[in-house]
Amino acid sequence: MFDTMTTTKIVGGVCGTFLIYLMSKWAVEELYHVGSDGHGEEHASAYVIEVAEGGAEPEEEVPFEEIFAAADAGAGERVFGKCKACHKLDGTNATGPHLDGVVNRAIGSVDGFGYSGALQQVGDSWSPENLNAFLADPRGTASGTTMSFNGLPKVEDRANVIAYIQSIGG
Repeated sequence: MFDTMTTTKIVGGVCGTFLIYLMSKWAVEELYHVGSDGHGEEHASAYVIEVAEGGAEPEEEVPFEEIFAAADAGAGERVFGKCKACHKLDGTNATGPHLDGVVNRAIGSVDGFGYSGALQQVGDSWSPENLNAFLADPRGTASGTTMSFNGLPKVEDRANVIAYIQSIGG
């Protein structure tokens, strides 16, 4: 079936294939060598990005009262689009209680709406500061709340939507 010459050709072909593979691997490593410590001593990086020592300085946190004083009710109307699915501003309840006149209203005081009771953790009334804290993280501020909204991460968005609700809610 196989004679010695055929076996020699097969073994030679396999060895030749491995030889070509090893030579190719060696050539590629030489061309694209990175080394154990970055680009190596003889290779320089294409460019260097200078950074200040100690990292960036933390931004100074602006008090919510200042942000709320500069809030834009028009921008808050656009942000309120996220609230429309559950809340109305016309005095009728939906999935959530109506938000007509909510600013400075007592917490949990809308007649006919079944609150979860967790909102008492927020405070006595929906002051702009309490609304800001609640809108930032509803479940973190009032653990056990039935409000499934994740919150508004930007303080400017929260201030704008509070200003909008206050401007139309009386």
